[in-house]
Amino acid sequence: MGVYQDFAEVYDELMDDTPYEQWRDRIDSLIQKYGVSKPERDVEKPLESERNLVVDLGCGTGTLAELMYEKGYDVIGVDASEAMLNIAMGKKEKSGAEILYLLQDMRELELYSTVGTVYSACDSLNYILEEEELLAVFRLVENYLFPGGIFIFDFNTVYKYREVIGNTTIAENRDDCSFIWENIYDVEEEINEYDLTLFVREEEEKFRKFTETHLQRGYTARQMTELVEKAGMSVVEIRDAETGEEITKKSERIYLVAKEQGKKL
Repeated sequence: MGVYQDFAEVYDELMDDTPYEQWRDRIDSLIQKYGVSKPERDVEKPLESERNLVVDLGCGTGTLAELMYEKGYDVIGVDASEAMLNIAMGKKEKSGAEILYLLQDMRELELYSTVGTVYSACDSLNYILEEEELLAVFRLVENYLFPGGIFIFDFNTVYKYREVIGNTTIAENRDDCSFIWENIYDVEEEINEYDLTLFVREEEEKFRKFTETHLQRGYTARQMTELVEKAGMSVVEIRDAETGEEITKKSERIYLVAKEQGKKL
């Protein structure tokens, strides 16, 4: 079974403590500091229009894309899960946000123009299990970046999977949805398998049970830096995503800002 199918319908409920607004503010500040995109829509000049485009790579149910749109950015959301995008489209219909959503695997990213900014949040890139495939993603991003554009992404580290959540079971009981999340960490492959079992209330005394299996690979700061540079971009900032400070051996999530450096207008 693929990931984010049945899980999509309860994703927002189970992720209700995710700091989306904090992520929005960080992305916005990093764009202002290093990037070329501006929170302007409907500009008349074609090059300015491309420069201001912002792509949410692995946008899921569209919560962060909606917040970036509210901030003034012209947003495109990309995700491989049709179920997740259906929920994003529902939010778009309710809010009136003019966000373009594309059903695409990031490994086959295809945009209609260059864009000023690409960001990927909530460890979406950890679903890419092979370095060669991740390098291919980075090269696609670099290809579509406007001159001087930036790529902002976060990722879970090897340390987090190996020392913090690997081989643990997490369970939570709620009124309308409960889950059991079992982690199995493969030390040699550095891949974390988590088997998710959910119980979703459909009627007063009736729950529906479904399961999904997710695989994620941990990466180190060094690995990510090398892959970014191989893809033709330069790293301009890399920090602990939880603290905003310099990374340490115990950093669990890291964010990195890469800049396009070779194109000419």
